[in-house]
Amino acid sequence: MDSDSTRLPEGSDVLAGLLREWLPNQRWYAAKGRVIRNVEVASDIPLVEGDPSLHHLLVAVDSENGIEHYQLLVGRRAELPRRLVHAAIGRVNGGTAYDAAHDWELTSFLLRHFAAGDDVGPLRFRHFETAKIPTTLVSLVITSEQSNTSMVFGDELILKVFRRLTPGINPDLEVTLALAKAGSKHVAGPVAWLEMPFSGPGSPPDSTGESTTLAMLQTFLRTATNGWDLASTSVRDLYAEADLHADEVGGDFAGEAHRLGFATAEVHRDLAQTLPTDVLTPDAVGDLAKAMMHRLEDAAEQVPALVPYVAGLRGAFEELAQYGASMPVQRIHGDYHLGQVLRTSMRWVLLDFEGEPAKPLEERTALSSPLRDVAAMLRSFDYAARHLLADHPRDSQLEYRAVEWADRNRDAFCGGYAEASGTDPREEIVLLRAFETDKAIYECVYEARNRPSWLPIPLSAVQRLVG
Repeated sequence: MDSDSTRLPEGSDVLAGLLREWLPNQRWYAAKGRVIRNVEVASDIPLVEGDPSLHHLLVAVDSENGIEHYQLLVGRRAELPRRLVHAAIGRVNGGTAYDAAHDWELTSFLLRHFAAGDDVGPLRFRHFETAKIPTTLVSLVITSEQSNTSMVFGDELILKVFRRLTPGINPDLEVTLALAKAGSKHVAGPVAWLEMPFSGPGSPPDSTGESTTLAMLQTFLRTATNGWDLASTSVRDLYAEADLHADEVGGDFAGEAHRLGFATAEVHRDLAQTLPTDVLTPDAVGDLAKAMMHRLEDAAEQVPALVPYVAGLRGAFEELAQYGASMPVQRIHGDYHLGQVLRTSMRWVLLDFEGEPAKPLEERTALSSPLRDVAAMLRSFDYAARHLLADHPRDSQLEYRAVEWADRNRDAFCGGYAEASGTDPREEIVLLRAFETDKAIYECVYEARNRPSWLPIPLSAVQRLVG
């Protein structure tokens, strides 16, 4: 590797000081609320020279979370146009540094590098041999993402930039490539990816590091609609027709829930055929139950509202500990919910296979039961039905409708899954209950920390599960 490619330019210390204030305000910054001890620019790789310029930065953040690395696309301009003021980081060497993901004049250079398959210092732009990548498309940042940053180029491509880096291939790229290889119709086609060698905390990029995924370019599904939006519309239609049942309303979602269950089972089948599988022994299943019990104990200390239900919730895990049978495990989605699926005019498509970004990579790539994904989606149906009740907490009729809608779509999803897989999740009572209970407990902790007004949603599930 050319040593000049990572030589830090003048002003890097000033930029590091600005980033110390700027990073905690970004949606994708993972250590919010943690004291930052130090910020250092570990590498600065120029992609475009002149004014404006574009730089790829690897930034090391030392906080109470330990050392974490984030990647930034930083632009510099002598004068910042009004359209980029919201992306400003601060003044450096007589110009303004800013988040260049928002600058369509510069992001087109990324497409050019992908199309050419360039190596820029340690950065490796790679594409599939059959890929045809237009290089003049204008980009727009999707603002709803929490953990990463995605840019839509025209209506053809979408580039996901993984903000917090962990050495190794990102599960999203790994699983997407595996499903594409299997010929799955339920994944957006991969086009290209960006990688570099990286050794982890405390280390700059170097030629001996592990090949690490930085970004992934995929086909953009321009006619698709988010699953959460579709389900929420169905719930609103039902609430607006308070005298009708869920199966009588024009926006009934059960047909889509069935098709989504079918698609989920097909994805699980393809993952089992292309990536590793295993079988947990009864003792290993018992260890899994113990881990769930520990999470319950920790959650009850953090969320007092859980305390009255601890004994009942523990029962689900005790049944799992006594399951007495082996359990097939494989790669799964790992963070599955209605916001992770898109409905095109032809099919359901699954997104974001990187698992829960806050977890270590080894946990996100660990083999697990497909029923964990099933349970997570069942919880998502419950959320879709109940999130609108926050403004009507004592409306018994709407409460009844919420239960009816959730039950109808949970059953439809399981029915679709059973049709495609030959195994009905509802018949795996012990496993499904344990996974759903574990998920509801996690949700209680999350809502208590982040959205207290939504805590009644997982608590209603807790009440049902202990009942």
